[in-house]
Amino acid sequence: MTELNAEHARRAIVEHTRQLAESAAAAGPDAAVPTAPNWTVRDLVEHVGQTQHWVAESIERRITDPMQLPTQMAVLPADPGEWQAWLSNSAQRVASACSDDALDAPVFNPAGDARSGTRFWLASVLNESVVHGFDAANAAKRDSGVDPDIAATLISNHFAMLTSPNWAMQRSESARALSGTGQRLQWLATDITGDAGAWFVQRQPDGATWQPGTQPADVTVSGPARSLLLILTRRLPLTDHDADLSIEGDTGLAQHWLDNTAHVSG
Repeated sequence: MTELNAEHARRAIVEHTRQLAESAAAAGPDAAVPTAPNWTVRDLVEHVGQTQHWVAESIERRITDPMQLPTQMAVLPADPGEWQAWLSNSAQRVASACSDDALDAPVFNPAGDARSGTRFWLASVLNESVVHGFDAANAAKRDSGVDPDIAATLISNHFAMLTSPNWAMQRSESARALSGTGQRLQWLATDITGDAGAWFVQRQPDGATWQPGTQPADVTVSGPARSLLLILTRRLPLTDHDADLSIEGDTGLAQHWLDNTAHVSG
């Protein structure tokens, strides 16, 4: 499993938000976002900037009680010409809020897992910046890259979310659908060596579990970490011919997993 390196994550949030802002400017505020149905670029920019400001405030205030979480959202500037500066400010703010001193401070963690709240939010905001950065690039018909280690970190975060203690409360239908009778799925990143690029999932009657590494599986999906991330977050179809994937075993089992794993955000 690729662990989250805080400094690398902070830099990546700022960089991917910058790329998102550039793609948004190229696409135009009213452009549709094909990978986020019913959203325009304006909606995408507003969501990302507001989320970053909201998370930053939650960490800055060291909020541990979910009843005390911020209720006011940052206001998107009316002039699209100001959006790049607004997003730059929100990215820098949340990166600064996730400083080393704050990483293990008491902060609410909605997943209810073993991570500190700040580490949870750092991974979540990184995911938003990268995946929605792809959305914006797609709307602008531009390429969008991501370092394999960042993609692998976000894949680990993806499985941590779907198997976290609170997932059933947040997404009960998803949690029920992901349970099973021992079905085994495996995802392998071809551009990362060892267990850092391998995720093994098992579906049990009481829910799904995951662990790093390889084991015999009913289906194994292999490809670059970026492609796996975009497929797992439902930005690319499992059958995308440009994703450089190989699938061994029960493709339907992998597709069923994807069909029932919508994230809370984005």
